[in-house]
Amino acid sequence: MSIAVVERWVEGPLKRFVDDAQVVLALLLTPSGQVLAQHGFTRAVDVMSACALAAAIHASSTELGRQLQQAPFAVLHHAGRRRQLFMTSTAAGATTYVFLTVFDEASSFGLVQLYYAEFAERLTAAAPAPVAAPQDVLAENFEQDLNRNLALLFGRDGQR
Repeated sequence: MSIAVVERWVEGPLKRFVDDAQVVLALLLTPSGQVLAQHGFTRAVDVMSACALAAAIHASSTELGRQLQQAPFAVLHHAGRRRQLFMTSTAAGATTYVFLTVFDEASSFGLVQLYYAEFAERLTAAAPAPVAAPQDVLAENFEQDLNRNLALLFGRDGQR
């Protein structure tokens, strides 16, 4: 499966991570749930669902971590019978991103952690220099931005 990106600077680091770590799914998004890149998803509704869940998990685990340990949880890992999930956040430039990946027996938790560390370094190196303060996601623009990003990811015209 190919990698689809909204921001071109993300493509190289994500492709290298997917190739090295042998993961089934990978998703890079903002903490508000806007997708930047994906690998392994075939339907837009699956990307939307995964982004919504990842953003909610990130927000709740960050708050739980603050309340319990005075620091947000850094990494979440879940080992299922056939597949495992790894989720964390990373800063690239002045922006924080949420990274979610799913892997099976072709990889391992240790390999995913190792290649994620390299991915985070490459992502930081590839990130464009900030030109202005990041804009907050506004409710009136969220759906339009989400639809545009999904259209770009799945090869459709992003203008509506």
